[in-house]
Amino acid sequence: MTREQPAGDGTWISVIPDQTNIVPSSRCKTPAVAKELLPRQTAFVTTYDVICIGAGPTGLACAIEAKRAGLRPLVIDKGCLCNSLYHYPVNMVFFTTPELLEIGDLPLTSPSEKPNRAEALKYYRKCVEHYDLDLRLGHRVESVEGADGQFRVNARDEQGAAVQFAARKIVIATGYYDLPNRLGVPGEDLPHVSHYYTEPHPFWRQDVVVIGGKNSAAEAALDLYRSGANVTLVHRRAELGSTIKYWVRPDIENRIKAGQIRGLFETEVNRIETGRVWVSNQEGERALPADQVFALTGYHPDFEFLRSLGITLDPSTNKPSMNAQTHESNVPGIFLAGVVIGGNHTSEIFIENGRFHGKQIVAALTGERIDSNPSLPPG
Repeated sequence: MTREQPAGDGTWISVIPDQTNIVPSSRCKTPAVAKELLPRQTAFVTTYDVICIGAGPTGLACAIEAKRAGLRPLVIDKGCLCNSLYHYPVNMVFFTTPELLEIGDLPLTSPSEKPNRAEALKYYRKCVEHYDLDLRLGHRVESVEGADGQFRVNARDEQGAAVQFAARKIVIATGYYDLPNRLGVPGEDLPHVSHYYTEPHPFWRQDVVVIGGKNSAAEAALDLYRSGANVTLVHRRAELGSTIKYWVRPDIENRIKAGQIRGLFETEVNRIETGRVWVSNQEGERALPADQVFALTGYHPDFEFLRSLGITLDPSTNKPSMNAQTHESNVPGIFLAGVVIGGNHTSEIFIENGRFHGKQIVAALTGERIDSNPSLPPG
């Protein structure tokens, strides 16, 4: 049974006997105090009103709205702050204008019409500092137990130590960038194959194959070409994706027409070997030289984690069962925010509309009435 016990330094800790891991409660100043006084016991953080799993812009927006409403939120993430944005290409420029990335009514200023990755990361750091959000970064959530009003979030820190947090409500805002859509071909896990693009410099004068036909693939191909790489773009469809940024489309199409980037459409990747990629189309099978392969075929939410929570997913779209107004899932007390609500259709949710999910969720928690929901895509 959980009980609170003085730590000897004017603070308290909540403990359960006969456990091995020690975690200080929010009222205990140092882990060392708890560990010294209470060996072989686990200390639980005092129950949070809301735990947001995911420290991207949407998760932060949810925590900010909760705090502004007088609730006590905690944000947990297995990586760093805005881990997905951190792993975006180094020179990436957002598709949108600064005000559409803002959270917590804090302005994002940029000297350009569209902010870049570095500006966005700085902005979200400042948001956390301004609202003094409670974060646990580098903590991988393994499971959630309990029920509405009495949840227990089981996590593991970067050293592998088990940690448990208590919460009345849970918000899942885990995004989708951690799980690439795999090709499912032999050689996909070779060292020179990556599902993430960072920067072009290491591939100067090298043969690079980019697989995909949407924004990530097009922008990577252009960046590599302009940095001196020999680029081949392979796409299984007849033309580039319809959602490519309007200023990127003519650029990539003109480079392909000019032969500066080799474009292979209606072409399937059969297998990847060291130094080459085997592809096939109506002309037959051939090998493409490849010192590096970027398989930029998109990403998807962690559907298995959602299912482990008891959330029902549509068998064809993987969209979770959710109240469109409150964002509460079919599991009472567990709410969904950001791209996870889109299922397979990840292009429906962006920072621009996902940032409003926190307002809907907190309104549901506090009983506030909101007549419209700007967070969901039209239709």
